[in-house]
Amino acid sequence: MVRKEERPYFQRYWTWADVARAVTVTMVHFLCLLAPFNYKWEALRFGLILVAVTNLLITFSYHRNLAHRSFKLPKWLEYPIAYAAVFALQGDPLDWVSIHRFHHQFTDSDRDPHSPKEGFLFSHVMWIFDTLYIKYKCGGRNNVMDLKKQWFYRFLRKTIGFHVLMYWTALYLYGGLPYLTCGGGVGGVIGYHVTWLVASVGHTWGSRPWKTNDTSHNVWWLCLVTMGDGWHNNHHAFQSSARQGLEWWQIDITWYLIRLFEVLGLATDVKLPTELQKQKLALAR
Repeated sequence: MVRKEERPYFQRYWTWADVARAVTVTMVHFLCLLAPFNYKWEALRFGLILVAVTNLLITFSYHRNLAHRSFKLPKWLEYPIAYAAVFALQGDPLDWVSIHRFHHQFTDSDRDPHSPKEGFLFSHVMWIFDTLYIKYKCGGRNNVMDLKKQWFYRFLRKTIGFHVLMYWTALYLYGGLPYLTCGGGVGGVIGYHVTWLVASVGHTWGSRPWKTNDTSHNVWWLCLVTMGDGWHNNHHAFQSSARQGLEWWQIDITWYLIRLFEVLGLATDVKLPTELQKQKLALAR
């Protein structure tokens, strides 16, 4: 177990990765602040559509397909979807998947990359900018060898900065400052905080229908904006399940998309919890 220690947020050594992440997140928030001065309804509408699509792709691709291998896609489809998810500006697939796998491996222990036990703000956002601390707690990124073996994910890892700059440039060339601020700024800020709320709020408040050895909670309102990832206790109970909204009334838009792909024959080996698994983890209700 790694010893517990107080970590300074700012007065420490910052790696180039820490600086790059801080610059990206700060820029997105700065563009959001400029949005009222460059407002156009069509640009804001574009931003809202953009964040809905990119966040859906994050949970569909990075989360359920790559991190948990809840289903399989043919490579000609897997790669373009993973590439489109890059424009949620949450990093490359290797980095995202590695952090998430460490989270499930060390949930709520001293080695969890983003446990609220180190503070709500830390679990929500500050962990992102301290890569050395994550390496100190979790070790090297040896938990994504399945992705490192694939040229496409190695390529994205090495060129992620180029794709982010290309994204911002494309927004500006397409619609000028309104699309850069109302689209990329407002949409980006919403996308960031919606995803971060799963790590912070999803381990702090909500219901717990399953016996898991962690602080994961189901947060019904969060599922509406995370495309189904708000059913976080469900997810920690059955990590490899492609479906996180396990009850008929639990909205899970990502599952609906996976199911559509399965019906079309594009998604295979779709994993779901068995009734026996549910009975073993069910709390008295």
